[in-house]
Amino acid sequence: MKIQGALSRKLLSEILAPSHVAALPKVLGPISIVFMGIGAIIGAGIFVLTGTAAALYAGPAVVVSFVLAGLACAFVALCYAELATLMPVAGSTYTYTYASLGQLAAWLVGWNLILEYSIGAAAVAVGWSGYFNGTLDSIGLAIPPRLSTSTGQAVQLADGTTATAIANLPAAGIVALLTFLLVQGTRESARLNNLMVAIKLTVILAFIGFGIGHVSVANWQPFVPPNTGTFGIFGWSGVLHGASVVFFTYIGFDAVSNCAQEAKRPQRDMPIGILGALVVSTILYILVAGVLVGVVPYPELNVAAPVGLAVDRMGVGWFAALIQLGALIGITTAILVLLYGQCRIFATMANDGLMPPLFSRVHPRLKTPWLSQIMIGVIVAAIAAVAPIEMLSELVGVGTLFSFLMVCASVVRLRRLEPHAARPFRVPAVPLIPMLGILSCLGLMIGLAPMTWARLVIWIAIGLVIYFAYGRSRAARRLSDDLKAGDDASA
Repeated sequence: MKIQGALSRKLLSEILAPSHVAALPKVLGPISIVFMGIGAIIGAGIFVLTGTAAALYAGPAVVVSFVLAGLACAFVALCYAELATLMPVAGSTYTYTYASLGQLAAWLVGWNLILEYSIGAAAVAVGWSGYFNGTLDSIGLAIPPRLSTSTGQAVQLADGTTATAIANLPAAGIVALLTFLLVQGTRESARLNNLMVAIKLTVILAFIGFGIGHVSVANWQPFVPPNTGTFGIFGWSGVLHGASVVFFTYIGFDAVSNCAQEAKRPQRDMPIGILGALVVSTILYILVAGVLVGVVPYPELNVAAPVGLAVDRMGVGWFAALIQLGALIGITTAILVLLYGQCRIFATMANDGLMPPLFSRVHPRLKTPWLSQIMIGVIVAAIAAVAPIEMLSELVGVGTLFSFLMVCASVVRLRRLEPHAARPFRVPAVPLIPMLGILSCLGLMIGLAPMTWARLVIWIAIGLVIYFAYGRSRAARRLSDDLKAGDDASA
């Protein structure tokens, strides 16, 4: 590859070269990859954001919001499957964009993946904290509200007075615990994830089965509440806004693509993992959303644990404890996979010179990027301790949509640039399917609040400053060193 600065791109032969990235053990089979995807997709979205989206944006039509999000994901998932088998390495969307659209575009994608993964993990951790506090309350224990709520929010104390929250310590604590686990090894983390996902699926199916008998059709009326006069607050614009918010729960696709380098047979296992996770997760989201708004009137669902509230309304006491446990386990898997994915992306960017080299250092005994994992864990824990889930979820949504859009564009671009490359899985009807994915992502991005767009612009501006001040020159030096090494080897 010629060094052309911001427009330079990597050839597939370079990306697939054994020396391109640090070696990581191939320990993941198809079941583990499917469960990784389900673990990331079915987390705070099903246990927390379903209620938030229904109460604030879509009403009972939150079911349609999930249908729209799932449809958009179907197009994107096919594109991910092709690229993950074409380039079975870590880095996901960042790597795909580097090969198709060049260095600057890849940097912007990698920078936005921080919103998708790190902020996403923080948002899910805040949701986990709500269920954890509910579980403690059910057994007569409690964490002081000032230490279990996002910084600056008003909380009610036991004596009835109000105070300002200091930090959400449970949210920070679960991030720290899972970071420690991930540092210990991928195989061990995957086994624990498989067990937790199996328990989570059992609990979700039980909720659907019990909940159907307690649904009141009256709670589904009006199915699409009238718009309040503000775009995105009920009405069909609210349904679109709801789809944009819950879309961030589908970042499991990107997390699955990060498993490619550690998959035993990536050409077979990656399409199974990506498409299997999509089908299972979308069906469960739609069913849970329908039961939830059928059991509890949608204006009451803007609470920390909406599924727990629905179980309370069912009047089945023993089941409430099971749901709390399932929610805790389910949300834990989502945090685990998001922390895992962010670390792999940073390691890939560090190998390319766009991030400091410490992010790519692999522990000699544990075989994990341990320094990167620890630093990410510290930052995510700090964010989870201070920020509310509503702000975090919208930031994650826009970052996810941006990344998915770039994945679809990469498929079209690479078909032209490298038409003869071996593609074990091929997206049908190119460029139609990728274009439908791009249009779906753009449509959902329109549904986001103006403030979210403003935050995205600021975030991208910061990323551009870092790229031109730090990453561009170091990436150029890294490419130059790689070219010299290649020339020396050929000589």
